[in-house]
Amino acid sequence: MATHPNLDPELKAGLAQVPIPTDDEFALTYEALPGQRAQMSAMMAAMPEPETRVTVENRTVPGPEGQPDIRLRIYQPEERGEGRPALYWIHGGGMIYGAPEMDDAMMIGYAERLGLVGVSVDYRLAPEHPHPAPVEDCYAGLAWTAKNAAELGIEPGRLMVGGASAGGGLAAATALLARDRGGPELAFQLLICPMLDDRNITPSSHEFTEAVVWNRKANLFGWTALLGDRAGADDVPPYAAPARATDLAGLPATFVDVGELEVFRDECVDYVQRLVGAGVSTEFHLYPGAFHGSDMMVPDAALSVRARQAREAALKRAIGL
Repeated sequence: MATHPNLDPELKAGLAQVPIPTDDEFALTYEALPGQRAQMSAMMAAMPEPETRVTVENRTVPGPEGQPDIRLRIYQPEERGEGRPALYWIHGGGMIYGAPEMDDAMMIGYAERLGLVGVSVDYRLAPEHPHPAPVEDCYAGLAWTAKNAAELGIEPGRLMVGGASAGGGLAAATALLARDRGGPELAFQLLICPMLDDRNITPSSHEFTEAVVWNRKANLFGWTALLGDRAGADDVPPYAAPARATDLAGLPATFVDVGELEVFRDECVDYVQRLVGAGVSTEFHLYPGAFHGSDMMVPDAALSVRARQAREAALKRAIGL
């Protein structure tokens, strides 16, 4: 396991209790992906279901025009109502892994504590489904959510988008699509350590050839799975890699956080600076000594608790609580 002299001591102690596969044990190859995905699915299936009165429902809805239907996982508070805020959520996984179920506990918690409706999209994964399939699935699900807001008890003007890691990048890209296609209107975007830049040219991209989670090699693999030979080329659109966007004006109020010790650090800093320069109200947190996904791997560490509290506080402000 790679460590760093700036690693938060409490996170370091917590990592000693977490089994982390080595690069050899969890090699990133196209041949290994099906087995790794099956292993992750089995782990999610084995997790105990949260005790909650939140209703969790899977709904199959139309995908992008001419493309397969998509699955949305919908979280409804115990007491149904009208005019509720909604968080449209996009899971992480480096563009190559993941499913909505991995974020059940988080989404159920938001529904319980904030009274919001959660909608999580099961988008198609690369490399089997390269760009634009993932982001178009995300946009199609968002469009369906907005169109069916009344049925879901959602106030259209209180629809937010969010995601973590690859999901954070897809959330940023979905917000760009919503702006450029004239809707749906978004009230807020919550971007958790987002994967934004396929070029891998920032100092932090080069710095973390070794990392606790998601190093430079893994990031190059994820972007190549999504974009193929186009990764890093001049013609990559912002809907694939939001860092490519030259105009960030007109985007919703934004929250971004990232760890000091991760590949995505500097691309997030740059994106935040450009959001602010474009007149977008933006909150940013750079967590010292934190690595990618540290709040999930060592959830009880003080730094992890602070990160989750800051995100929830931002959502509360966005929905007026």
